[in-house]
Amino acid sequence: MSGERAQRLYIGGEWTEPAGGHYEVVNPADESVVGLAPEASRAQVEEAARAAAEAFGPWSRTRPEERAAILDRAADVIQREFEPWAELARAETGAPTGIARGMQVGVGVSRFRRYAKGALEPVERGLPPQVTEAGPMGAASVLGALEVRQPVGVVTCITSYNNPWANPAGKVAPALAMGNTVVVKPAPQDPLSVFRMAEALAEAGIPPGVVNVVSGQAVEVGEAAVDSPHVDMVSFTGSTGVGQRIAEVCGRSMKRQLMELGGKGAAVVFEDADLDAAVMGIGTTFSFYSGQICTAPTRVIVHRSVYAELVEKLTGYLAFMKVGDPAVRGTVVGPVISAAHRDRVESYVELGRKEGARIAFGGARPVVGEGERRGRGFYVAPTLLVDCTSDMRVVREEVFGPVVVVVPFDGGEDEAVALANDSDYGLISYVWSGDAARAFRVARRLRAGGVGVNTIGRNMEAPFGGFKRSGVGRDVGSYALHAYSEVQSIVWAG
Repeated sequence: MSGERAQRLYIGGEWTEPAGGHYEVVNPADESVVGLAPEASRAQVEEAARAAAEAFGPWSRTRPEERAAILDRAADVIQREFEPWAELARAETGAPTGIARGMQVGVGVSRFRRYAKGALEPVERGLPPQVTEAGPMGAASVLGALEVRQPVGVVTCITSYNNPWANPAGKVAPALAMGNTVVVKPAPQDPLSVFRMAEALAEAGIPPGVVNVVSGQAVEVGEAAVDSPHVDMVSFTGSTGVGQRIAEVCGRSMKRQLMELGGKGAAVVFEDADLDAAVMGIGTTFSFYSGQICTAPTRVIVHRSVYAELVEKLTGYLAFMKVGDPAVRGTVVGPVISAAHRDRVESYVELGRKEGARIAFGGARPVVGEGERRGRGFYVAPTLLVDCTSDMRVVREEVFGPVVVVVPFDGGEDEAVALANDSDYGLISYVWSGDAARAFRVARRLRAGGVGVNTIGRNMEAPFGGFKRSGVGRDVGSYALHAYSEVQSIVWAG
């Protein structure tokens, strides 16, 4: 991928040279340069927000069929360019080829298709009429009412680095379907894929200003995208700490928010669980984006009677996980996104050891590559920490890497639920049990926005979002359309 052209910003329908020059996007697998990303200035971000504000009126009044057609055509373009764009996604993120193809670009296509249909979903709902008696408010009458979903306006979409296709598509497509305009601020580590998405929308005929993409490493780029007076809503995926700061800024002018923040998913494993199924589910923490995913079951809470067996099975599962170059067939675990993040993950493993956890597997930095490339890249060994207690920082804080902690419990449902809920986070948790009634009973008691019962799978029409510090609001399916809309009521006398 070396030699990729210097990328320009996309503002008001024009490809624009960045005021701040360019910076290198680094392949986390071998530290080669993937391409040159643009560094926007605050003024250029403001220009993008202004362009979106000017485009909002005409775009919000377009027929839903027209919006649907553009989203469908964009999906066609992405599908046509599937191979080179999947290769770019793999190079930017370090995701293994199968993940880059199926879960990144592939999901991007499917989300544009889904919200092409979503643009045609009804936005009006009739409410039961009310009969009112004569009084201070006027003569007796029958009052009809209509609930109408209206677009919010200009939406800033700040996206995460772990998936530069699925995450932006899950924001941009429903926002556009509802008639909003957008300013997209991609993660600085891997923004090039998001510009390919903008190319697809431009070719599909999106009007100038409806979609704008501005990138940069400087904090002021994100700040400008949040605090611009032209922005009506911020949709953010990322860490809880950054989300809190964004929410504070939004609060000053009452900007709407959609926040998908951190997670520390609890996986409750009861004594009657199918341990092989539980291991397969928990094991995705190591293989899926190298643990860089907020929905991962990273905190295993297992009954003491099956504790040793589960640890043994997880250790055996890890022994077959190939860590290596994501471009090489058979690689299961690729690198994490950067050297700084590798160091952060490794520091948590060392912290866990100092806190009294035992490293059952992993813990040492793997050496990947041959010849000149040997030892290059930002690899972290998939690591299993056992004999943990709920007061350890490695158990309580989000590591965002291929690290799983195991906490035993001795009692029944109450103890398991208490341990699972003893967290600042509440995004997705999991229950494994052979007793379906108990599994569902426990699921209802977990303080999490989603619960997987004997599965790590997700229904992509079900609402997605978190309790507590894991976020605000819900998206996915029709819930995303609702998230990017305001509800208006219209009342009339019949």
